[in-house]
Formats: sequence, C-alpha cells, structure tokens
Amino acid sequence: MNFVQPIRDPEILREIKRFLREKSERNYMMFVVGINSGLRISDILPLRVSDTKRPYFSLREMKTKKQKRIDMTPSLKRELKAYVEGKEDHEFLFKSREGINKPIGRSMAYKILREAAEYVSMDEIGTHTLRKTFGYHFYKQTKDVAMLQEIFNHSSPAITLKYIGINQDILDKAIKNFKI
Repeated sequence: MNFVQPIRDPEILREIKRFLREKSERNYMMFVVGINSGLRISDILPLRVSDTKRPYFSLREMKTKKQKRIDMTPSLKRELKAYVEGKEDHEFLFKSREGINKPIGRSMAYKILREAAEYVSMDEIGTHTLRKTFGYHFYKQTKDVAMLQEIFNHSSPAITLKYIGINQDILDKAIKNFKI
C-alpha cells in the first residue's frame, strides 16, 4: 500500500473540485463528501440518498464496526441537497454505471482521484487522501488535536498528527531552515 498525503493547498483543492465537477457531478460530490466528513472511502461509497436527509451521517464504520455520527457542514448539506434533488431515497449516492443501483467500487474511486491528481500534478494521492485532507484542514482551523483524535478514533495525538501530515510539515520546515 502506498503512503498518501493530505491535499494541503486550498488552491489545489479548488482546482480538483473544478476538474471533477466538469467531468461528473457524482465524482465531484464523492470528493466533497470525503474532504468535508473525514469518513473512510469504505463508509462513503455505500451512502444512500436517504442518508443525506438528516443534518448528520449516522453509520456503522466498515473498518471498526463502531457506530458513528458525523455532523455535516452547512456547505456540505447545501451541496448534497442540490445533488440528491429528484433522486429516490433508496438510490446510492455514488451510483455505478454498471448494474442497477450499485455503488462505485474502491478501485473506481481510486481511478477518479488519480485522474484528478494527475491533472494538478500531484503524487501520493489515494482514496485515503480525502480523510487525511479533512483532518489536516480541521486541525489547521481548530488546532484541536484531541477532538480530531476522537473523530478518527486514534489512540494518541501523536498518531493523529503523523496521520494528517503535520509532523511532515514540521520536519520539512526544519530542514528548509537548517543551515551549517
């Protein structure tokens, strides 16, 4: 498994959103849900239209099997409301073009993100980038590692900081400023 990074630069985030929206509303919304919720891709892909009718996501995490409730940001609620207009409650949010009402798979989600990453000339991008991007920007805005640790269900703040790339930022800055 490759190590993936969060998308740190807000301008690159905007470019990726624009690129994905031009290609497909579904792909754009998958990206937006990921970077605004902190959910794993395995928890995003099975979401249905009915899951957007509340102001929060309530689900059992695939990986941990724990029940989780994540409030939606106001902008995510607004975008989802427009996206699900005219769709039926039982439909998957991120429907595959194959089969009747099946969600896209992890590999398709990965391909979508890789294509967007190539467009903005980024490496170290994968499906986990969405969750890490949420965490990185959440931490930058709140500086609350304890809350983020709780959201991600990590065992320590150090693990959370490493996971979202904050430790890497500090190391990069220290090396950049190092002089002999």
